[in-house]
Amino acid sequence: MKSGFKFSAYQKLPQDPFDKLFEIFKELIVHTSGDFDEAIDWLRQLDDEYKLTTPEYTIDDFIRDLIERGFIRQEIRPDGSGETELSSKLEQLIRKSALEQIFGDLAKRGTGNHGSKSDGRGDELTGGHRAYQFGDAPELIDVTASLRNAHQNNFGADLQLTEDDLLVNETEYKSQMSTVLMIDISHSMILYGEDRITPAKKVAMALAELITTRYPKDTLDIIVFGNDAWPVQLKDLPYLQVGPFHTNTVAGLQLALDILRRKRNTNKQIFMITDGKPSCVREKDGRYYMNSNGLDEYIVEQCYNVARQAKKLHIPITTFMIAQDPYLQRFVNNFTQANQGKAFYTGLKGLGEMIFEDYKNNRKKRLR
Repeated sequence: MKSGFKFSAYQKLPQDPFDKLFEIFKELIVHTSGDFDEAIDWLRQLDDEYKLTTPEYTIDDFIRDLIERGFIRQEIRPDGSGETELSSKLEQLIRKSALEQIFGDLAKRGTGNHGSKSDGRGDELTGGHRAYQFGDAPELIDVTASLRNAHQNNFGADLQLTEDDLLVNETEYKSQMSTVLMIDISHSMILYGEDRITPAKKVAMALAELITTRYPKDTLDIIVFGNDAWPVQLKDLPYLQVGPFHTNTVAGLQLALDILRRKRNTNKQIFMITDGKPSCVREKDGRYYMNSNGLDEYIVEQCYNVARQAKKLHIPITTFMIAQDPYLQRFVNNFTQANQGKAFYTGLKGLGEMIFEDYKNNRKKRLR
């Protein structure tokens, strides 16, 4: 008998039929804004074209497993008709799937908070030491380094450990971040044959999952804006839909500032995902002023005013512009200059990675 390794051609392990369909189903349920019946119709069409199922395991078997595993529930109305709803268990899996898609294996790298560039009283060791100061936590004292220090300070004499010998592990200051993510749900987000709202929803779900699992001390509020602006809950994200709306950027920014004023964190920021120009504001009497033809100076100036207001509050605005029109880029440049924030002109590809990197970079410094 000879010991050693035997190599052979890679053979893909057979995938459970439920798991194969489930991966596709999670994508479809986001595209259909949580409409279970429409997602299943699409799944049946894909099955007809690509033969996803077998006589031993059909789409009906898959639906039965979804119910048994607690991913969906069937509600019976008083009139006897039924309705299928997604469970919170499935909603969480969809957010986790979005995180894995956009940020790769980031969720598997362990837990922790963001660090700033300044040292202080935190919970992550930097590898350095400093002299003990009154009030330092006892668990931060490096016993080995302190004993070594005492031996050097009392060389040739009996070993005595005094307060002057104590060395404390230096830690990295941990700051907190409060973020408001604004998502444009105006009609242009589905115009021109391009679905822009689905990637925006995935980014929101991934960012929410990232913060709740990796940076639990941070806060994330998500708002949508069309003719008006309103906050949405975490559980609402898969169901976001575009409406027959104009783009009231001012209303979205004002709501974001109102939310951040109530946060106690020093670090605050606004992320705005939009693909269109501001075309609507609400007047003091409640009426809407709308103009979709070009850039309306009256609307644009109100956008600049809110940007300046955010600057005074030390709240940077990062705009992710899903458009390449030169006149819109000029507007975003002026808007960014008024706020002293940042702007990215991007398509849909790489949007999630870009937002994550900016979020991570902003959390490395104190925003004052």
